[in-house]
Amino acid sequence: MQELFSRLSTLLSYDPASPLFFNSGLFLILFTLFMLVYQLVNGRNTVKMLLVTAFSLYFYYKNSGACTLLLCGVCVSDYLLGLLMGVTKADAVRRGIVAVNVLINVGMLVYFKYFGLLFSALASIVSPGFNFEAVILPAGISFFTFRSISYIVDLYRGLMQPCRNFLHYAFFLTFFPPLLAGPVVRAKDMLPQIKQNPVASKAMISEGLFLVMIGLVKKVVIADYISGNFVDRIFDNPMLYSGFECLMGCIGFTIQLYCDFSGYSDMAIGLALILGYRFKDNFAAPFKSQSPTEFWRRWHISLSTWLRDYIYIPLGGNRKGRARAYLNQFLTMLIGGLWHGASWMYILWGAYHGLLLILHKAIKRVWKLPEFMKGRPEVKAANIVITFALIVLGFTFFRAPTPQVAGDIFTQIATNFHISVAPQFIEGYMLIVLAAAMGYIAHMTPRSWTANASQAYIAMPLVWQAVLLTAILFLVVQTRQSELVPFIYLQY
Repeated sequence: MQELFSRLSTLLSYDPASPLFFNSGLFLILFTLFMLVYQLVNGRNTVKMLLVTAFSLYFYYKNSGACTLLLCGVCVSDYLLGLLMGVTKADAVRRGIVAVNVLINVGMLVYFKYFGLLFSALASIVSPGFNFEAVILPAGISFFTFRSISYIVDLYRGLMQPCRNFLHYAFFLTFFPPLLAGPVVRAKDMLPQIKQNPVASKAMISEGLFLVMIGLVKKVVIADYISGNFVDRIFDNPMLYSGFECLMGCIGFTIQLYCDFSGYSDMAIGLALILGYRFKDNFAAPFKSQSPTEFWRRWHISLSTWLRDYIYIPLGGNRKGRARAYLNQFLTMLIGGLWHGASWMYILWGAYHGLLLILHKAIKRVWKLPEFMKGRPEVKAANIVITFALIVLGFTFFRAPTPQVAGDIFTQIATNFHISVAPQFIEGYMLIVLAAAMGYIAHMTPRSWTANASQAYIAMPLVWQAVLLTAILFLVVQTRQSELVPFIYLQY
């Protein structure tokens, strides 16, 4: 019995090598047990919120250990600053409150994301033999700091009233579904739901389960499979492969990233629905975009709108002339790239997208599509293909660990393409091709198909819902790799 308790304690304690992800068996077991208790206390609002907040903090503890205290500190800081904002009329003081909040959150990001790299680079110059132990990055720090900043800024802008119930705010900031990798949920959207004490209907629970299943398939069956069996090999040593294979690797990573990231968003939105809370969509078929501008209206919507509202607009937006608007857009994307981490590749990726947005707007301004070409399906298809190619090019910088690797990939594509290897590639990587094609085709299908499938699942008897859920879980277990693969955006 003592050995059993010891193993259970080890399993439930923080272990950096064994985090608690949505796609883990331990999470499935713990969430099922949590839901049993949740249903028992669902009618008692304070007890329910305490339960969810406690589970959320435990969920974060399993992924970041002692850094949970950091999350709690941000909760307290935001709550107190929010109350102060609510009783202060002087604009200078209100601006100071915003400055304090931004300094706290951006300071944490700079320390945890960039301090280690900058310090080690400086130390290597001063003392070449110096070894700097890297700072451990708290999971999801970008996402909860973004929520924190948006809360205080929205208070300053008069878009909402301060939250006067600390438990409500702690529930919002620590809520576990979007905690680690988004969506970036804003206080003005969620706090009103918390006050209403929502109870999930059968339809909401069924819709949530449907989204969780979709997310698991995207993550494990598609993203993890094509990553571990093909994409990683290309980016580890592109010179071993032909240009055609390198191109397929770049396209494969683009599909992998979409399925991995949107899969997490699907699961986060689905889990929130099961608990009675509804979030906005975070992806809207981004590969259907006909321009770089449209892509950023469809990709990671909660982040792109956050960057627009809290960086682009404060920089001046488009209120100070066309040249300044272009500069603001470039700086916003550059900051968006830098947000991903202290790497020149992320900065290059952000600058690339900034230039794409500027070029698209400039070209659109000076060149108008002839009337007879507007709305034609071949024009639409060409726009989609060109935009997708530009996005794939950008994500090659995003995935490549160094400029050298990116250069090797582009060199192989330009000088050693060898389309003749296509039949052998398809034959040798048949399951990879099928998985990537499944992800892309499912993404390109009309949105109404997914909505109809969701409604069909909602209308099923509970028995058949359980059967389908079991079948999906079986498929995931059979497909998953021997080691749990983290979600890509957990590192940001």
